[in-house]
Amino acid sequence: MLASILFSLHLSAQIGNDVVGANATGMGGFNVTQNDVWSANNNQAGLGFLKDISGGIYYENRFLLQETSYRAGAFALPVKHGAFGVSVASFGYQLYSESKAGLSYGQRLGENISVGVQLNYLNTKLTQEYGSKNTLTGAIGLIAKLNEELSAGVHVYNPTRSQLAAYDHEKVPTIMKLGVAYKFSDKVMLGVETEKDMNYDAMLKAGLEYHVTEIFYLRGGISTNPSLSAFGFGLQMKSFKMDVSSSFHQTLGMTPAISLVYQKKKSVKHDVIPDHK
Repeated sequence: MLASILFSLHLSAQIGNDVVGANATGMGGFNVTQNDVWSANNNQAGLGFLKDISGGIYYENRFLLQETSYRAGAFALPVKHGAFGVSVASFGYQLYSESKAGLSYGQRLGENISVGVQLNYLNTKLTQEYGSKNTLTGAIGLIAKLNEELSAGVHVYNPTRSQLAAYDHEKVPTIMKLGVAYKFSDKVMLGVETEKDMNYDAMLKAGLEYHVTEIFYLRGGISTNPSLSAFGFGLQMKSFKMDVSSSFHQTLGMTPAISLVYQKKKSVKHDVIPDHK
């Protein structure tokens, strides 16, 4: 049973393209227009809109099995016209594991458009008998704020079709994402995204976020191929943010996830108004 789950996970979601951040997983995996610290992994163009130094950690217990746990972290450092990002992730256990380290940069092109690039180092281990394989790959992305309500994003992972192993010419998956997000108000946002692996049928993801109060968020979402439903919530506590989510696969069961983010807010300088008497 465990072997079949690991095999299906390996085929359907290589570690380099997994969705990171419980805010995104709580919306069915929608992430292509989001701009936060997890943009260092999900869509590097989002880094261009970041204003604050940010760091985060993420943990996902896939199908409540220790052997299929997923761990990730990210850090973003804003500069004059964008931000640099670093992301790391690992998946699996002693007999099979995948790990990734990525360096990325996102830059604004004006006020409403940002582009991003990433270079990744991937490592795959399959028992001592088979050893390990290493490879380099990349990613590119773009996010455009079309108006105050509507944003669009596109992302391509492994556009160079990098090869993972010489045997059977096994390649790292090339995966394309395209999506839009619409804000009905300051409190409600709907996101829809399609994702296409070159070797598999397209996925459709849709998620809804409701900003209930200043510190509390509610989220829900669905995705197809495979069919998943998801829900979650978030808490914004000054410089800290905690997001929790859970998704449900009709055959394999529940996948809970949690992420914690720290943002070092920039101090706001207030103009001094002279006191005229």
